This record gives sequence, C-alpha cells and structure tokens, in this order.
Amino acid sequence: MKQVAKQISIYAADVSGVASAMFELGGMTVIHDPSGCNSTYNTHDETRWYDHDSLIFISALTERDAAMGNDAKLIDDICEAAEKFALAFISICGTPVPFMMGTDLNGIAAAVEKRTGIPAFGMKTNNMHAYFVGAGEAFGNIARRLVKEPDGAKTPDGAKTPDGIKVSPKRINVLGVTPLDFSAEHAGEKFRRRYEDMGYEVISVWAMDSSLDELLCAGKADVNAVVSSAGLKPAKVLKERFGIPYIVGLPGVEYAGAVDEAARESGLHNAVTKAAAPPPDDQSPDIIFLGEAVQNVSLAILTENASRAAGQSLSTRVISPLDTPHELLRPGDIRAEDETEIMPHIEGSKLIVADPLYKSLCPAGAAFYPLPHHGFSGRMFNYGNKKAPDLTGDTDSIIRELLKKADDFLK
Repeated sequence: MKQVAKQISIYAADVSGVASAMFELGGMTVIHDPSGCNSTYNTHDETRWYDHDSLIFISALTERDAAMGNDAKLIDDICEAAEKFALAFISICGTPVPFMMGTDLNGIAAAVEKRTGIPAFGMKTNNMHAYFVGAGEAFGNIARRLVKEPDGAKTPDGAKTPDGIKVSPKRINVLGVTPLDFSAEHAGEKFRRRYEDMGYEVISVWAMDSSLDELLCAGKADVNAVVSSAGLKPAKVLKERFGIPYIVGLPGVEYAGAVDEAARESGLHNAVTKAAAPPPDDQSPDIIFLGEAVQNVSLAILTENASRAAGQSLSTRVISPLDTPHELLRPGDIRAEDETEIMPHIEGSKLIVADPLYKSLCPAGAAFYPLPHHGFSGRMFNYGNKKAPDLTGDTDSIIRELLKKADDFLK
C-alpha cells in the first residue's frame, strides 16, 4: 500500500516549516485548525521555545466554523490580535480541514492586510507536504514582498551602505537555515562564521540568528547559498527580482571556488562541480545516502571526492524520500516519496547513511551510519547527551568516519 508509513515515521509537515521559518522574524503565524493541533509543532518540531518567544497562534476552528465556512470570525480574530502587538507581518497557514473546505487563505490575508495595514500572507499549506515546502513558501513570501530594492550601484570593498552595512565584492545570503534541518545550537551564527572564515560578507541567514532587518537587505548580495531544500524558493525569487545567482550545497572542500564561479556566472546546482554521477539504477552503489536532498547530495559529493583522494573511488547514490524538486538531485539520484518506493532501491545495499529511524527498512547485512535529522525523528536522537552531527560546517569529520566505515565494511 503506497503512502502509508508502516515501519517509519513521517517528516514534519509544511505548517511546521512555516512556523519554523518565521519564528524569529517578529511576525505572527496563525494556524487555521482546531484548538490544540499546534502542539505537534510546539512540542516536537521547535527547539527554540526555551530561550525565545514567538507569536504562533491557532484559530481554534470549530465544527460549526468548518461546516459553515465562517471566515469573518477568523478575520476578526486575527485583526483583534494584531492590535495588541507590533507586527512586521502576518502569516496564515492552512491545514487539512480548511483545505477540504476550500478556504481562500489569500483572500483572508488580503482582507486582514487591508484592515490592519500589516503585510499578510496566505500560505499554501495543508499538512500534506514536507516541512521544507512550507518553509520555502514562507521565505518566498518574504523575498517577494518584503526584501527592499538595493540602493544604487555596488560600493567599493570595505565601504558602507547608507544603512551602515559593510559590503564587499563577495556578499552572501545563507538560505534555508531552520532547526528542522540544522538542530545544532545557534546554527545561524555557526553558518555566519563559516562563511566569514571563507572570506564572505554575510548579509543575512534565513532565518536563524538574523533579524528581519537583515533579511530585508538581502538584495545587496552577490550570491545566495542554498543550504537546504527550504532555501531553493527564496533563491529563485531573489534571482528573479535582483538577478542574484545561487549555489546549492553545504560548505565543504572546494566550495569557495564554486561560490566565486556562481557569483560570476548565473548560478550552480551543486557545490562541487566535478562530482561523478551516481551509478545506473540497476547497479548498486557503495554508499546510499537517504534523506533531505541538499544535505545528502553535498555529503555524497564530498565523500566521493575524499575517497578518490584516498584511492578508494567510492560510488554513491542519494534517495530523497520527500517531494523534492528534481533539480536538487544529481542524474541517477532517486526521489522515492514513501517506504514502499524506498525499499526496492536499498535492496542489496552495502552501506546506508540515514536517520536512525530508517534502520528498520535496511536489508540484513547492510552497514548503517546514523545521521539524525530533526525534521524526521525530532528530539529522539538529539536530546540531552545525544547530539546530532553538526552540519553547519564540520562535515569533514563525518566524511572521515564514513570513509573509515566504508574501508572496514567494503573490503
């Protein structure tokens, strides 16, 4: 039976992605759903509640509202709440019930914006898609509606813009940073330091450890770095609006040269351009990476490069179990949206890299390298003394461990 999870969990939904993307930006997120249904996001998907407040509300949709389509009540409640806070924007998220009702969230957002004067977004969410779809939708709205046109021509290296931001010929935005993909503490600051160490001026990190004001200056950048699937949509919007090229991938070996090339040209789809393609689908690769596309393609490419340097020449394939845009995958990589589709592709596998919850799907005799992912297994493997690998910059240690495990197991 397709689209049924019998052995594994499911990924956080698109509504959680919106709430996570908007968490630190000074807006209000409204989830249109029965009371209590936001506890899934609050309890399991968000790691920042302990030290940071955010305005995330639920509409408390009733059975009568659902049957009668009482949009006026939702609009009135949102406008009443908006009067109590200084809001930068309002996000209105749909869930399965309003989706089945055919609720016009864009129309509701337009009515709210007209009454309050606050930018309002109707989000195309219904809890039927993965978290990065919702996060990308949220970031895309900010990029389209709120990011400001840059002032005048680019300024000389080391100069400052009228708003005081120092600029250089290599200014960069980091797109797609939320705890669902990067659960390391202060992941945004770690990415910022990583790119600064590489010689870039970081304009903004979307959207951890960056203010909304920084995001609004994103049009000043020379290049955008997409570090998760959630960053692809805003990258496309910023390219359309300002002509900013983008590069996809985690920072790693050879990454700086690829970013420079992206800044000069029109954008790249992989951080390391000389990567070997995965083997044909009828041939088993040495290592299968299973999970979110950008992280796993990056790790696969870096593993291949490191193995060639060590004389191993390992082959890899990425299987993305999400509704991933095909452009984020290499030729030969696979998009398999549920466990029924995944299992045939991992039969006979030698070494599998995935979240620990996937281990139940793995064939007997296959080696397994755990790579916990918060958007899939939540806090199960990233709580207390259990720490998920830090993918904000220290990918080299992961690659070394993978090569050692491959060397031990694939002999």
